Amino acid sequence: MKPEVQQLQATMRKLGYIAEPSIATAVYLAEKMVKPLLIEGGAGVGKTEIAKVLAQQMGTELIRLQCYQGLDVNTALYEWNYQKQLLRLRIASEQHEQPEGLEELIFGREYLLERPLLSAITQPDNAPVLLIDEIDRADEGFEAFLLELLSDFQVTIPELGTISAVHRPFVVLTSNRTRELGDAIRRRCLYLYIEYPSLEKEIEIVRMKVPETDERLATQIAAFMHELRKHRLIKTPGVSETLDWARALATLHRDRLDPQIVEETLGCVLKDRHDIDQLRDEALEDVFTAAITTATRV
Repeated sequence: MKPEVQQLQATMRKLGYIAEPSIATAVYLAEKMVKPLLIEGGAGVGKTEIAKVLAQQMGTELIRLQCYQGLDVNTALYEWNYQKQLLRLRIASEQHEQPEGLEELIFGREYLLERPLLSAITQPDNAPVLLIDEIDRADEGFEAFLLELLSDFQVTIPELGTISAVHRPFVVLTSNRTRELGDAIRRRCLYLYIEYPSLEKEIEIVRMKVPETDERLATQIAAFMHELRKHRLIKTPGVSETLDWARALATLHRDRLDPQIVEETLGCVLKDRHDIDQLRDEALEDVFTAAITTATRV
């Protein structure tokens, strides 16, 4: 592995993110090639955390756009501050100002509300990290607009003209694969797929993020999660649920798993009633037994 990639991997670890060589290499190449990085994987595997750690590592601002169905350009790019504009017009009327030039005045930059995408290309001091989170939740029309923005990092506002990036942002896009993204946006980006962590890595993550967790308990938690993910679930739990569970068990001063505490705290791990009912009815005992057996071998 290239020394610079090893250094990045070590830095990410110091900042709380355990990155395999493939992750560190993808991040390094995206940064050096100035290409957006598209990260796909299940919910809770650490996609968003990469952008947060990168912003820390680069010493720059993290600007986040959370995507959702129905997201439009105004919400993502800019809006006019209508209240401020109306107030200015009212003042002008009271002072009997001439109407000529007022339209130009109230459509100046001081009346512009910058949303995440515009804010990312107008940062005056250094390039931010722009996180476009869960792009698969936005519709195809917004994806097409985003593709245009990522091509030249400039936008046109009818009242102001074209605004180009002062510093080209480092762009991270994440997707949970709730829908297939278009080929055009995939070609625009470097690509990284993140799997659920190995057992050993998940134990290490728990020990790093929840250091108050007993070592035996951390191993049992990770083993239980690995056994649980083998079952067909509506919402497969990610690393974020693992950490929630570890914190909950530490709060309860537990140093090991037993069937009763697992049943009482299932809501930390599973976030769907059907999954909880199905596990209790069909597989909870088997998952627990397999997890404890695995944990004793680690």
